Order: sequence, then C-alpha cells, then structure tokens
Amino acid sequence: MRHPAPWQRRYDNLALLSLLFGIVSQYVFVGNGFNVSVPIFVAAFYGLFFYAVRGRIGGFERWRGQTKSGWLLALPVGLLSLTFAIFADEQFRTLNLFVLPALAAAQTVLLTRNSEKPWFRPRFYGDVLMLALVQPFAYIAVPFGLLANRLLPKPEGGGRRAAGKARRIALGLLLAAPPLLVVIVLLATADRIFGDLVWRVPSLLLRVDAFEGVARIAVGAWFALYAFCYLWALLFNRSDPQAAELKRAFWLEAETETAGAAEKREPFGFDPLTANTLLVCFNAVYLVFAAIQFSYLFGAANGLLPDGAAYADYARQGFAQLVAVAVINLLLLLGGLHAVKRGGPLERRARRLSLSLLVGFTVVMLVSAFSRLALYEEAYGFTRTRLLVHGFMLVLCFVLAVSLIRIWRDRFPLAKTYIAIGLAAYVAFNYANLDSMIAAKNAERYEAGGNIDMAYMMTLSADAVPPLLLLRDRHPEGVEGLDVVFASIRERSEGSGGWPAWNRSKSRALRELR
Repeated sequence: MRHPAPWQRRYDNLALLSLLFGIVSQYVFVGNGFNVSVPIFVAAFYGLFFYAVRGRIGGFERWRGQTKSGWLLALPVGLLSLTFAIFADEQFRTLNLFVLPALAAAQTVLLTRNSEKPWFRPRFYGDVLMLALVQPFAYIAVPFGLLANRLLPKPEGGGRRAAGKARRIALGLLLAAPPLLVVIVLLATADRIFGDLVWRVPSLLLRVDAFEGVARIAVGAWFALYAFCYLWALLFNRSDPQAAELKRAFWLEAETETAGAAEKREPFGFDPLTANTLLVCFNAVYLVFAAIQFSYLFGAANGLLPDGAAYADYARQGFAQLVAVAVINLLLLLGGLHAVKRGGPLERRARRLSLSLLVGFTVVMLVSAFSRLALYEEAYGFTRTRLLVHGFMLVLCFVLAVSLIRIWRDRFPLAKTYIAIGLAAYVAFNYANLDSMIAAKNAERYEAGGNIDMAYMMTLSADAVPPLLLLRDRHPEGVEGLDVVFASIRERSEGSGGWPAWNRSKSRALRELR
C-alpha cells in the first residue's frame, strides 16, 4: 500500500513501537489480570498515541472547545485506570473494562479532530464507534508492509530483484502468522498426538508453558496490531478515500438530492396547548401526592393509613416505584423542552411554570424515596443495589437542578451538562468504595441491633476488610460467621501473578488477615 505521507521514518517507528506496545501488554496482562497492569497499559498506549499524532494536536477547531474537551477527558481516564490498582470491586472493574476504552477512544477522536460533530451530539459517538470498531480493520495489512520494508530495506545495484523477492516472502510470512496460529491451535485440539507434539515444542525450545506461550503471543499480537491500525485510522481518516467509503457504508448515507427536489420538513412538535394540558394533569396528581408525603415526612400521616397498616411498614414501601416515576417525569421534562412548538408568550410562560412545578414535585418524590429507602436499609441491611439507588437519586437531583435552569434560560447547554454530570457521577461511584461503605453500615447496624447478613458479607471484595476488622476488634468474644467471611475474602485475594498483579486492597487484605 502506498504510504499517504512523506514521513516514512515515523511510520516505520510507529510500527516498531506498536510491536513493543504489544510486548508490554502481554507482559503486564497475561497471568496478572487487571490490577496495576491497567494504569501501566494506559500510560503505554498514550505514549504511543502522542508519538503518532505529534504535531497534529491543536490548530483549527471545527467547533469551539474541541481540543479543550479532549484534554479534560484525561482526568476521568486517569482516575478510572487507577481504580484497578486501588480497589477490588469486581462489578465496577468489569464496567470499567468497557467504559475506559470508550473514554480513551472519545478523547483520541477529539484531540485529533476526527469528528465533524461536537461531543454532545449523538453523531459524534457514531464516529467514535466507526473509528474504533470498523476502520482499523481496513488497514490490517499496513503494519506488515511497513515491518517488511523496515527489516528488509531495498538494496542498491544488482541485488534489488532478489531483495524484492525476499521482501515479498517476508510479507507473506507475516501475513500468514496470525491465521496459521489459529489453525495450529484448532488442529492441536482436534488430534491428541498432534496436540501433544505442538504443546511440547515451546517447552523444549523456550522452557515456557505452551498454553501460556500461546496466550502471550495472541495477546501481544492483538494489542500491537489493533493499536497500530487504530492510530493509522486516526491519522488518515480524513485523507483516505477508503475511509470515506467506509463512513458512507457505516452511516448508510443516501445520495444527496438536488436543491430543487429537496423538501424542507418542519420539525415535529406537540401543540403548546396540548402539552400544557398534559402537564397540568400530571401536576394535579403530584400535588395531592406531595401533600401526603409532607404529612408523613413530618410524622402526621398515621391517621391517613389504611386499617391494619403500621407506620413503619408504610414508610419502608414504594421507594422503587417513586424512583421510576421520577425517571418518567424527567422524560416528560425533556419532552416539554424539546418536543413542543414554541407558541405565543403566554403559552411559553405557562409551559415554563408547569415544567418548574414538575421539577419541584419530582424533587419531593426523590426526597420521599430517599427517606423510605433509608428506613428500609435500617430494617433489612445495606446492599450494593440500595446504595447505588441512593447515589442515582442524588444524581437525579443534580439533573433536575440544571433542567430547572434550562427551563428559564433557552441557551443553557443542557446536553453538555447532562454528559458532564453523568461522567462525574460514574467516577465518584468508583471512588466511593461501596464495599467498604456497605461493611461499615452493616457493622453499625449490628452494633445497634445485633443483626448482620454474613452470607451477603461473603460476597464483598477486599475493600470491605478494614471496617470488618474494626467490628472484630470491638467484639473480642467473636462475631458469628465473621471468620468465614475473612477466609472467603482472603482466598479470593490470593493470586499467582507477578508485580503487575499488585492491587492495594487485595495486598492489604492478605497482610491483615494472616
């Protein structure tokens, strides 16, 4: 493939550095899992990225703040990568395996200005998916050609023809290596004698376990090849006709119509009077509900309860339904802001007042749901789901607050703010150390009433060890089932990897539970 730019040496170096990146990746991941290896991997990737795009960051921006937004994403990327070394929460670790690459892809697209849309538009994320999941595979042969040219440079004089054949042979070997590896593995699993021969070769030649050797080669090759092809796609996304063709296929773009045949359609919108009527109906129901909530929150609802219903049981019920209604109200709010025709001044003011009331009633529901859930936790204990619901309700309150600003200020950037709140909340959840909080809250509940669910405590990660140790120290006579919990956490914290497998919480748990 003809190189699209004159910087041949940099592209050759990029191929070699991508190969080095693959070697580092297999070293830190194979046998070590996702621990301190993740921030090391992220640092190595960004080193490779900044080498590849050196001199291409900055300059003209298609929309204001494009590069600045890209640099700001470095904060959540760095913080989320560090969680793999600090915490042991398996659920967030699993989520971050998807969130972290997505944020890195968004940041690299922003910094290289490879999307014509701003980051708060849906089309931007389509461009990110295109560049991360589709376009790299269009350049799968490029690194093999570069490496072949690097390893076998063109000679001077009469040996040029022989060297050209050698380059073609080397390129064929490089292209054959990945599929040949897959074929050998399949044949080895199909025939026991052939498989025994294949698995003995690495141990005889390299003195390494065959399965580990295959895993290291596969992991290293994948990361090296993908990293190079992804960076190549970022570099030549706009100049390569093949990339433009892939974009058209990805977006299913139809041929543009002539200006005379194109019809301008008026955007869809509900009639203002219809929308205001709908909002008034909802607000009327919520007014009655809010009055009951205020009476029960201030302890005056006992006389309104049905016969045989206890106040404590009443207070602990319905928090999930209230959260669901709050989400429905948020959708109504967004519809009132974006799916209603402008109308006259009186209609606009009525809609703004109705939407403001909707925000106020939704906050009342969230306060009621928050207090109900707190009472439920006092009765039945603290779990991950319940704490996450608490956090979700707090995030909804922030979302409603900025939505209230948008109701009265038409130019307020609502989409940007929603995305920023969501990203900040996700990072905050990662650093809230939920397992430690769950253990501490349930220990307090045990101190108050002697109840604790040890079966659930066994599901917690090593993050829960410090508060559980405090509980053991406060009860020298022993807490039933606590030793079993410690044994379970200790067993799950043990690992056989090297230094890239280090994790702060697991290391501390093994040290303190000896």
